[in-house]
Amino acid sequence: MNTSAKMEQLEVLRVKLEVLKREHRDLDEAIEALHQRGAADMLTLKRFKKQKLALKDQIATLEDRILPDIIA
Repeated sequence: MNTSAKMEQLEVLRVKLEVLKREHRDLDEAIEALHQRGAADMLTLKRFKKQKLALKDQIATLEDRILPDIIA
């Protein structure tokens, strides 16, 4: 794989990372809004939290692909 293709792939990963982070923030705001409403639907809340955890895992995976942990 040439340098140009690697750079392009990194840019795609960075864009995906930003999209996932935005989705994570949106879910966080939705969860907070449900809490503030008082009578939060527990099933919806549980689904949102599960989605948020899945996004967190995907974010961590992409961050590791972009900046691998190099032992010096």
